[in-house]
Amino acid sequence: MESSPPTNQNPTTETMPTTSPSSSSSNPYPSKLQQISTLSSTNLSGSPAWAATFSIDGQYLAVCFGNPGTHVKIWKYSPSTAPPSARPSINNTQKEKEVSNSSGDEWKLIATIREEHTRTIRSVAFAPTSSSSSQIPILATASFDGKVLIWEHYADANDSFNDDYNNGYYDNDDYLDDSNNNSTFEPIAQLEGHENEIKCLAWNATGSLLASCGRDKTIWIWECFLPGTIGGAETSTTNPYGDGDDDDRGEFECLAVLQGHDGDVKSITFGPSHSQWGEGEEVLYSASYDDTIKVWAEESGDWYCAATLGGGNSSIPQSLAGGAGAGNGNGGTTIGPVHASTIWCLGLTPGGVRFFSGSEDGSLAIWKMYTASERKRLFPNSNGNNAICSTDGLWSCVGTLPEAHSSYAVLSVHCAPSRAGHGRIVSGGGDNCINVYREETLLSSSSTTSSTTNSGSGSNNNNTLDTPQFALDAVADEAHDGDVNDVRWHPIDGTMLVSCGDDGAVKIWRYIRGG
Repeated sequence: MESSPPTNQNPTTETMPTTSPSSSSSNPYPSKLQQISTLSSTNLSGSPAWAATFSIDGQYLAVCFGNPGTHVKIWKYSPSTAPPSARPSINNTQKEKEVSNSSGDEWKLIATIREEHTRTIRSVAFAPTSSSSSQIPILATASFDGKVLIWEHYADANDSFNDDYNNGYYDNDDYLDDSNNNSTFEPIAQLEGHENEIKCLAWNATGSLLASCGRDKTIWIWECFLPGTIGGAETSTTNPYGDGDDDDRGEFECLAVLQGHDGDVKSITFGPSHSQWGEGEEVLYSASYDDTIKVWAEESGDWYCAATLGGGNSSIPQSLAGGAGAGNGNGGTTIGPVHASTIWCLGLTPGGVRFFSGSEDGSLAIWKMYTASERKRLFPNSNGNNAICSTDGLWSCVGTLPEAHSSYAVLSVHCAPSRAGHGRIVSGGGDNCINVYREETLLSSSSTTSSTTNSGSGSNNNNTLDTPQFALDAVADEAHDGDVNDVRWHPIDGTMLVSCGDDGAVKIWRYIRGG
């Protein structure tokens, strides 16, 4: 895990008792996480696995590894034809080699990227383009060298690969693990602008925008015209560059450089605006070392800060005062302190009306979006000192899990895709554990249920229906031998997720839902 400032006093929120996930010989939770595969074993050389990303159709998985020997590995998925009940079970005492060969599903290493970046590769993100026969996977990578690279996948007709290369090494090939098959990820563009380390990447829903953030406290938004995306050339595996010239593999234009955070920007994600901020269909969320979250919106082609959530810095202005600020983060409404330290991660629900934030202070916060009409009715005081545009909605913290990972940092949080059908939330933390949370109904109760009422500015303490109740549904204790840096649900299979950690391991898990 990267360094972080010391944790301050607890945020000014009232909390209810919560049961911390602890080790137990029996499973005290309704559901369970079962490790089914280890794609990259524990790396004794000290190269951490930082971040993971699935392609939109779940066919590809990419993971970036830090120094020494920073690189990206890409696997392709071959699902088992056997039903889950017929698949072999995994004993936690099995050795990693046994675990990696015991699953009916198969993830086959197809490529390793080792070139182009000169420092640690910190983030990877597949563009939301299909990996079907008509389109090709596109991968973005970001590094501490301040560069973003865009990679395109070349595959042979069968997309089959030589087992000799499945150990992750190759001989004098820049981007190619398999010299017998023409399969490669080739760099097609390099985006520069950040002064130093880039920490996170995020595509919007259509692949027309790519955002990056970093240590220089800025967020860059690029407009993208990629093969297989809206505005880009039509492509296929046999004609990957479309109908244009071979060298015309996509265009990129910087739309905005957003400034306003007072510290490193750690995490970013796009979400729908629901016509509540600006004129655009999407907004961008950013989380920072400065303990705040900012909501950025677009109006008349300019991006501006529409809201600042959390943080105890009273010097942050609390009114928008005139609308778009051309990327100036000193605007929007400020909603009281929630997290007491660095906010490491953000996880947006599929509908985009709630999101989760995880912090160094060990807490997970739950945020809810209110429309402009709801804001006027439920938060009348927001028209006072926190004056905002009358047409703007409002984000408010409706609950926290104060010790989501037993007071250790919450480093990753991800919401299950809507097609999973279960709405679970997964998080990874500095306690080496993976937690899965389920939302309880108001009529249910559980000893592991935890919720809080936000008492910060703009909250509505009387609206108990908006106060969520979450319970631990499954826990993988000691999931990694070190911090769990990233956890991700598979975009298609709601029973599968991936984790990676400081130990350099990449693990595939099966979520087995209880009653």
